[in-house]
Amino acid sequence: MLPSSFPPAAAATASPARPIPGGYGPPLLGPLRDRLDYFWFQGPEEFFRRRAAAHRSTVFRANIPPAFPFLGGGRIDPRVVAVVDAAAFTALFDPALVDKRDVLIGPYNPGVGFTGGTRVGVYLDTEEAEHERTKAFSIDLLHRGARVWAAEFQAAVDDMLNAVDGELLTKLKENQSNEESEPAVVVGFVAALQRCLFRFLCKALVGADTSADPFVDKNGFLILDAWLALQLTPTQKIGLPQPLEEIFLHSFPLPSFLVSPFYNRLYRFVEEHGAEAVAIGEKEYGLSKKDAINNVLFVLGFNAFGGFSVFLPFLLADIGKPGDPTGLRKRLKQEVRQVLLDAGESSSPSIGFSAVREMPLLRSTVYEVLRMRPPVPLQFGRARKDFVLRSHGDDAFAVNKGDLLCGYQPLAMRDAKVFDRPDEFLPERFLGDQGQQLLQYLYWSNGPQTSQPDTGNKQCAAKDAVVDTACMLIAHMFRRYDDFEVDGISFTKLQKRST
Repeated sequence: MLPSSFPPAAAATASPARPIPGGYGPPLLGPLRDRLDYFWFQGPEEFFRRRAAAHRSTVFRANIPPAFPFLGGGRIDPRVVAVVDAAAFTALFDPALVDKRDVLIGPYNPGVGFTGGTRVGVYLDTEEAEHERTKAFSIDLLHRGARVWAAEFQAAVDDMLNAVDGELLTKLKENQSNEESEPAVVVGFVAALQRCLFRFLCKALVGADTSADPFVDKNGFLILDAWLALQLTPTQKIGLPQPLEEIFLHSFPLPSFLVSPFYNRLYRFVEEHGAEAVAIGEKEYGLSKKDAINNVLFVLGFNAFGGFSVFLPFLLADIGKPGDPTGLRKRLKQEVRQVLLDAGESSSPSIGFSAVREMPLLRSTVYEVLRMRPPVPLQFGRARKDFVLRSHGDDAFAVNKGDLLCGYQPLAMRDAKVFDRPDEFLPERFLGDQGQQLLQYLYWSNGPQTSQPDTGNKQCAAKDAVVDTACMLIAHMFRRYDDFEVDGISFTKLQKRST
């Protein structure tokens, strides 16, 4: 299904704007009820689905955690306008309508203690003077890194897969020694993947080789995991027994001092071994040395490492489904190997950007995983002024200045008025002319896939690099293996290439 172009998310309309349905409940009890539903009784997706169904509206008022009783000393206002359809969602990308100041993860802001005292670029609004400089700096780092991106990524992936293959072989020998006739071997890959990502991103983005600092090389990815966890835990379900999780993890801000000594170790590493990247921020974009380093670390640790750590396991799991029930892996392998053969890259050390851009089924598959499981499910923006928010058809809602819009991407990108069979994983969805037109409704990057990041918007600077890198990973898997299977976050099959 391909609808005609949506009207602007904010526009004059013949239909009068109606009040936004829903509400926030009584003080304290309303936010607490919604928080328990979100984390405990329903989960995020069901939380939004049920409220949209109850209000018969894809735009409604609700509370978003964290909220009540102690978090932020009462400074956090959990009240939001939830948006779960593809048409209304576009308002979140319009800098004229929404202010993105300090709402990266919602009404809760972990604070500058986690970023060395710097308000890094992602927390800045487009109207703030520093935003243009920090966004341009991030884009420049990516452009410079493109020269070594493919080679460094695939070298790191080879290191990861060598480690996984070695562990697999060890487990097979152990099982054979126990006289098991058909051993079932499971090898977790997350730690190896994160180590691979950290080393690769340090080289590609920062120009720093982690081998120059053995402590950082060994522990850098673990430091970033802890740093990310302390910032995000108040907004995430962790899985501790309830009500312990609500009391101890969702009721108080987690302090930055717990990770500051290790963050400072990464700061010194970038300062010493990434001096060239830091100098670019200082000399070409007018940033202080401290702000340049802290922005580099945030792009490296939060945007790149954090995003890939979430998304790439999803990608491997969706493609690596046991048994390959739809024959997807067989078709992807054929496409990858034929393109590499035609491009003369079958035996090349790395698979380049140009090659993976000639793999339409693989790219469509990556887009479909991003549609179904976006690495950042929520997008936020605060209304700069009163405006009319347009949804599908004649639906129009009166948004008030100061309202915090909260877009839930997993539902907006499964909008039945845009996508056929929206809840199904269809790898071919984005093939052909009609599939390419659907890319305008792929919002995972804080903007449509068809638009480009620049200093005047908040779209992910690495939007294209993420898709290309994901394609490189899968292409490299099929150059190295005839088949693979994944269960959760573990490989259950790695069949080495026979020809």
